[in-house]
This record gives sequence, structure tokens and C-alpha cells, in this order.
Amino acid sequence: MTKQVQRLDRVIIRFAGDSGDGMQLTGDRFTQETAAFGNDLSTLPNFPAEIRAPAGTLPGVSSFQLHFADHDILTPGDAPNVLVAMNPAALKANLGDLPRGADLIVNTDEFTKRNLAKVGYESSPVDDDSLAEYRVHALPLTSMTVTALADFDLSKKDAERAKNMFALGLLSWLYHRPTEGTLNFLEKKFAKKPDIMKANIAAFQAGWSFGETTEAFSVQYEIKPAEHEPGLYRNITGNVALAYGLVAAGERSGLPIYLGSYPITPASDILHELSKHKKFGVRTFQAEDEIAAVGAALGASFGGSLGVTTTSGPGIALKSETIGLAVATELPLLVIDVQRAGPSTGLPTKTEQADLLQAMHGRNGEAPVPVIAPRSPSDCFDAALEAARIAVKYRTPVILLSDGYLANGSEPWKLPDVDSLPVIEPGFAEPDQEDFQPFKRDPETLARPWAIPGTPGLEHRIGGLEKADGSGNISYDPANHDLMVRLRQAKVDGIAADVEPLHVDDPSGQAKVLILGWGGTFGAISAGVRRVRKAGHHVAQAHLRHLNPFPANIEQILRSYDKVIVPEINLGQLALLLRGRFLVDVIGYNRVRGLPFKAEELAGVIQDVIDSE
Repeated sequence: MTKQVQRLDRVIIRFAGDSGDGMQLTGDRFTQETAAFGNDLSTLPNFPAEIRAPAGTLPGVSSFQLHFADHDILTPGDAPNVLVAMNPAALKANLGDLPRGADLIVNTDEFTKRNLAKVGYESSPVDDDSLAEYRVHALPLTSMTVTALADFDLSKKDAERAKNMFALGLLSWLYHRPTEGTLNFLEKKFAKKPDIMKANIAAFQAGWSFGETTEAFSVQYEIKPAEHEPGLYRNITGNVALAYGLVAAGERSGLPIYLGSYPITPASDILHELSKHKKFGVRTFQAEDEIAAVGAALGASFGGSLGVTTTSGPGIALKSETIGLAVATELPLLVIDVQRAGPSTGLPTKTEQADLLQAMHGRNGEAPVPVIAPRSPSDCFDAALEAARIAVKYRTPVILLSDGYLANGSEPWKLPDVDSLPVIEPGFAEPDQEDFQPFKRDPETLARPWAIPGTPGLEHRIGGLEKADGSGNISYDPANHDLMVRLRQAKVDGIAADVEPLHVDDPSGQAKVLILGWGGTFGAISAGVRRVRKAGHHVAQAHLRHLNPFPANIEQILRSYDKVIVPEINLGQLALLLRGRFLVDVIGYNRVRGLPFKAEELAGVIQDVIDSE
């Protein structure tokens, strides 16, 4: 059958099903093939926190959204053009996001009376008029998969598990995706279970063949590769990029990387990834709890390694005393907080930006710490390098604020030229000094010497008790304490002169409104700004990487615009800091839904502010 091929510039697909249906694997495989094909892409995995919520219920729905295009894109997309719903719960949980006219592929085998009742459907929406505004493709995916695997020595239950591969094969045909990578993946993943491997491959190929032969789909879609800057690219998630950034920091500094970590969603993948890289001198330690993890990392830094600890918001609370100890001892330490929705356990698999004030002030005493935030999944690599550079150069703990959206989301990443990465000089104290002064500071950075234990002539006291300036002897002198507090603050403040000035994107130079963001909101803000400019309006955009200290030119920028909008996935934490520091009445836009912003909503916010001028 000859089918029409329709050219598209972009598509947003969402795979949704029960948490046991393999939607994350399906989405990831489709993403990997899309990356290999050369499209620009952005993803949004969304899955429940429960290890196994009740099957077929709304809390158990897992989804994976992929936006891919033949041009530069910035977000996973506001709404899917295609929804693959593997059961009634997946349909009900995601139908509200589906725009009129979108394609809806429904696995009718799961629309049983029992499954419909679990989510409050009195009758099947596939059989009435409730889905009339969509292009519905009602397909018995489960039974077609079982039929395709009839010749395999599998139980019906095991055969049904391959329905996600049937769906993947169908969508791969529909959107002209390569198949070789998925076939190789299945061969490796199930190498020790050859029957399961062959069954999954057969299901994938059956889905592809069904697309070719069925009359249900008369059109195939083609999305050409995007034009990228020449180079070698790979698809990468924020957590993997962050792990690679830490490996690169070790290589460019010559320091062994030591990770002390306790598993916590959504940061655990950094521990998993770093554990694979022992050949680069990376050592990983899965501690018994958060406090032991950060203690081990700080001990590693005292011993001459670059200590790193990874966690999320609840872990930062537990680590706060040891981070304060790192401030007092003035040792390099990287503290990576992959933020999630709280408070307490909250929504552990959902994203949020609500740990900024905790990072700034969540320690006793005057304990200033530099704070850095990446803007995209691939930017996590550069942010990790920058955090390491500051920690080593200024002898200070540094907090890196990633978030769940960046951690699990993915995008193409151009592999950097290793020789172009910054060199990080540890600058250890020289041995055999007759009168070693452990708190004698570098006049430029105010950093104290990094003395390796056991080095002759560098013996000195360490610990949390206040030390005398210069000698490092324990001191209770009031004037000395005041001096040390101010020196530690001045050291962090001085970093502002060593970071890039805040860049403002204001192409017309006529904007009176600035939208200022930080962290993972960059993509949605940029996409919203594009829409407003396309409509003929002027708006400026800036995005903060360094949150403590702020870039040196930030006050000048804030005062250069009539109105400043600050969107945050919290209740206004950066806005509070800006108002308090610079007395500028910024306009906060705040939503705390466990989801990233949509470009459309931010474009509306910007438009409202411009119209009020």
C-alpha cells in the first residue's frame, strides 16, 4: 500500500500508560532514535513516586513527552499533538492537555468495564461522542501483540508486556524513525534472556509492519533533521551531564573525585553514573544516610580530593551542619541539590525551585556559600565545571541547584573540545614551611591554603571552633570573630568579579520590560519571549547562573527597565532576594504545580505586563 508522506516542522508526542507499561523505556528509545536522526529535541518524563501504585489507577499513570523538530526548540512543548493512551487511566489523566484535532491512539484492549470503573468512566469514551474533537485511532494493541508473539514460548502475561514495543514500532513507522539503535538496544538488554529478546524485537517489528499495512493510518509524517553547529552530538539528561561535568572537573584539576552520597529521588542517577567511571579516578561511596555522605565528602576534601555530595531538598536540610563546617574550615566541597517538590517528602518525582532560600541561608551563623544553577539539561555539564572551579579556587563549599525537570529531561549536547575546558589549579600549600600560617589568605581571592594532612611543616588545627586569623589557633576573641565572619563573607562577595557579567538579550534595545529567570525555567521563558517578539512587541530577557553572589552588573540591569518579571516555580524566593538587596519592586509570577512552566502562559504574562505600561 502506497501511503502519503506529509512533511512537518515539529511534533509533540506523549506516551502514557500504567507505571508497569514501560512508558519511560518507550519514550527513551523513541528519543534516542530521534537524536540519532538529527532532530532537535526536548523531553519531559513524568512518573509516579510510588514504586508500584495500584494498576490502572490515576496515581499509577506514567508518561513521557517528547518534542522534536527540524529547528531549534527550547521546551518539551505545551501540549501534545499525539497522545498514546495505553489504558483508561492514562487517557483520563492526560486528555485535558490534548488540543482539538490532535491524534489519539488508544489501546482498546484495556478499556474493560473494570478498568473504566477504576477511574470513574461509566462507559467507554471510545464508544461515545466524548472524543469527537480528536482524531481517534482505536487499536487493540495488547491482543495484536499477543497474536504477533503466538509462536514464542511465552505466557500470555509475558507476551502482553511487550505491547509497549508494538506501540514503539508503530510510532517509529509513523514518524520515520530509525530502528537499528532500538534493535541493538534490545539485543544487549535481554542478551541473557534470548526468548524475551526475540519476543520484544518481534513485537517492535510487528508494530512497524502494522503501520505499513493498516488502513488506520493513511499518512506517514516526516520531520527533517535540524541544522546544528558542526560537531559530534549525543542525547543527554541533566543528571548524566552533571556527572560528566564532575568527571571533567577531576581531569582538569588533577584531583580525585570523591562522591559521598545517599540515594534520593531525583538525584540518584548521578551516583549511578559516577560509579561507572573509576578509570577516571572517581570514587563513589553510598553512605548509610545523608549526614554520613556529606561528612565523608568533606573528609575527602580535607585529604586532598574534590569532595562531592548529591541530594535533594530533604538531604540539604540534613547536611546543613556539615556544610557549615565546610564554611568554617574553608575547604572545597560541591553540594548538588536536585530540587523536588516539597515540603517533606512532598512530590518526590516532580520538579520545583523552592530550595533557593535554603541554599542561601539554611545554616546556623553567618555561613555564606556560593550558589549556582544550570539552565538546561546539557548546561548541567558546564555548571558542574564552574562550581568546581569556584570551590577549588576560593576554598569554599558551593551549592549547585539543579531540579527534577533538568535532571530527567534530555536534549542534544555537542561534545566539547576537552582542551578548551578551563584548567583548575588546586594550588596546594608547599611543604616544609617554618612558620606555616593556615589562615593566611591569598590577597586576591581571600582563600586560605589547602594543606594536605601528613605534609611535613603544614601541621595545624581543624574543626568547627573559631580560629584566629593567620595562625589558625582556636580563638574566642570577639574582634577576631567579627573579622573572620567578615572575611568569609568578603571572600564569597569577591567571586562576583570573577564570573561573567549578566547578559541581557534585548535585540531591539527598545524594551521597557525585562523577564529575569534562573535555573530550569530558561527554556519556557525563552520560548515565551519568542512568541511575544513574534507578535511585534519588545521584551528583554536575562537568566541568572550565579545566585550568590549575584553578577556585578545585576543592579544596573534591574534599574535599566521600567518593569522586571521574575517567574519562579516557588512562591517568590528570588524575587524576595532582589527586593531585599536592591530595593527594586520586581513582579513575581509563581506557580508550584510540580510541572515546568508552559511557554504560552509566560507569553501571556509578558503580554499583560507590556499592555499595562
